[in-house]
This record gives sequence, structure tokens and C-alpha cells, in this order.
Amino acid sequence: MRWRSSRAATVVLVTLATFADIVAYTVCVPVLPDLARRIGASPTVIGLLFGSFGATLLAVSIPMGAISDRTGRKGPLVAGMLALAAATLLFARATSLPLLFAARMVQGAADGVTWVVGFALVADCYGAEDRGRVMGYVMSGTSVGIMAGPSIGGWLYEAGGVAVPFQCVAGLSLLCAVGFVLIQTRATFWSVVRVPAVAACAAAVVITGSTIAMLEPVLALFLSRTLGLTPTRIGLLFGCAAVALTVMPFVFGPLADKWGGRKLTLGGLLLATAWMPLLATASSFASALAVVVVQWTAWALVVTPSLAYMAEVTASVDSDAYGVGYGIYNTAWGVGSLVGPSLGGWLFDRLGFATLVSGWAAGAMLLTVVLGRVRSDRPR
Repeated sequence: MRWRSSRAATVVLVTLATFADIVAYTVCVPVLPDLARRIGASPTVIGLLFGSFGATLLAVSIPMGAISDRTGRKGPLVAGMLALAAATLLFARATSLPLLFAARMVQGAADGVTWVVGFALVADCYGAEDRGRVMGYVMSGTSVGIMAGPSIGGWLYEAGGVAVPFQCVAGLSLLCAVGFVLIQTRATFWSVVRVPAVAACAAAVVITGSTIAMLEPVLALFLSRTLGLTPTRIGLLFGCAAVALTVMPFVFGPLADKWGGRKLTLGGLLLATAWMPLLATASSFASALAVVVVQWTAWALVVTPSLAYMAEVTASVDSDAYGVGYGIYNTAWGVGSLVGPSLGGWLFDRLGFATLVSGWAAGAMLLTVVLGRVRSDRPR
């Protein structure tokens, strides 16, 4: 009974930590157009700002996963939460592009710690038969951050200025750091990454991460420039769409346990990218809300099963290497977070939103079909 209670507390704490991380990432989405105007940044620069998050995420994910396998999960998680609090406070005070880039990159490093080590900790606590379900719970709770970040961020920005939402996130991060101090809490990188199923899963995550990261800044700019939506309306739209992300992991997590993460991940990726061109058809707040809600529901069908799939293939290599496995996962996401918004902002400047999402969707679907042909056998 005590063990079950301890596992439940771990899941709650990891969920709260990833929630704080997502809020820190998304809180600036609705204020992005106004921020661009205030600092005189072009869509390309804004895309690079968002993409800089992925640079440090890419740098720390695998090393931090390996370190946590050797030294334990507690220390890295505490350090990650403290770094997130510091970065978020810096973002609140930054008045120039160099400081904004510095804050965004520290956020990326903190993300690399929180997600890699946090999910490794959850995988430590649960067997293969339960991981999909439990990680679905974590992702559902985390998705509240996607809802709260843009929604609360837009409202607090207009009510109290740009510093207020970031200060709230910093406080939550410090609370998580204290929680990780109080919790009780070890395969090599190459032995995991060379497994074809791991590599295929990582490639799918790169496609997913780059596409979502590309959409976040350019969709906000499209909604502001084309539909004339205010930061509050943009935040409300993203918040309503995130309701689906809060609910659907309860469905997709158990389905991953039943049908397998690979099938749901690749199928969801095809559905999500096929829907993307419809984002450009939005002509009002109501139509934008409809297409975005469906789009982010499809993303939930990719993300939650892929987490369970990575745990499954990592366990088939070495049951003590979950940190490395999720380091690979987060590194893949970091590659996407680095490439997606940077390339997306540049293409948005030159092609416009409609051509961008249509061409991107076609390329992503083709790559997904190729991944579907990769053998998914477990190593013997």
C-alpha cells in the first residue's frame, strides 16, 4: 500500500513538473505578435527565438538521461526545476533579443532535464503492462499546461504586463523543486539507439516535434495578421484546443497498451499532418477554433503512444536504461524544436501560411510512410 502511494505521488509530481515546463514554453504564444512589434523582430527572428529552445534541449537530453541512470533521478530533477524558474524570471525581465534568446535556451536545457528524467522516473515505477496508461495520465495533466499557458498568459499579459505570467510559472517551478527534494529515489546510449525500433520511434518524434514547433509561432502570426485576432483571443483559441489534449490521453494511453505504440504513433502522425492544410482555411475565430481543436487532438494520438513505445523498446534492450531511452526521445524532440520554428519562420516569410502548411504536410506524410516500412521487431 505504501509502495502504491509512493508511485502515485511520483506520477503527480512529474505531471506537475512537466505542466510547469509546458506553461513556461507556451505562455508567450498569445503575446508573440505584440512582442514581435515591440522589439522589432521579423517572423524569421521570432522563429529563431522559438527554435533556440531546441538547441539546448538537443544538447542536454542524452547526457542528462545517462547521468540520471548512474546517479539517480532526484538531483537532475531538482536542478531542472531551479533552472526553469531562473529562465522564466529572466524571460520576464528581458528587454532585448540577446536576453530573450538566453532565457529561451535555458528553458530548453531545463526541458531536457524535466522530460527525460521525469519520464524515466515514471518508467522506473511501473511495468510494461501499465506504462501506457500511466503515461497517458501524465500527458493528460501536462496538456492542461498547453491550455493554461496561452489562455492565462494572454489574460495576465493584458492585466498586469509581460512579467506577471512568467513570475507565476517561476513560483510553480520552485514548488516542484521542493517536491523533488523530498521524494525517495540507474545500458549505454549506443546499445539503445542502434535498435531499429528505437531509431524509427525517434524519427517519428523528430517529425512530430518539428511540425508542432513550426506551427506554434507561425499559426499565431497567421491568426493575428490574417484574422486580426488579439493576444487574448489567440490565447483563448489555443486554450480551447488544449482541452482535447487534456482528455484524449485517457483514451490513447490504454489504446497504446492494447494495440501498440508504433501503430498509433504512425497512424496519428498521418492523420495530424493530413489535417494541417485545413488550418489555412480559417476565416473567423469560430472556424479557427474548429480546425485547431481537431489538429491538436490528432497530435495527442501521436505523443502519448510514442512515449509508451519508447519505454517498451528501451526495456527490450536494458531495463535500467530508461534515462537513455528518454534522452534519445527528448533529443529527437529537441531536433524538431530547433529545426521546426527556425525553418518555419523563414518559409512563412517567403511562401505564406497556406503554402507552408500544405508543403510541410506532404513531406511529413511521405516520411511517415517510409517509417512505416521499417521493421519493428524487438531485438533478440
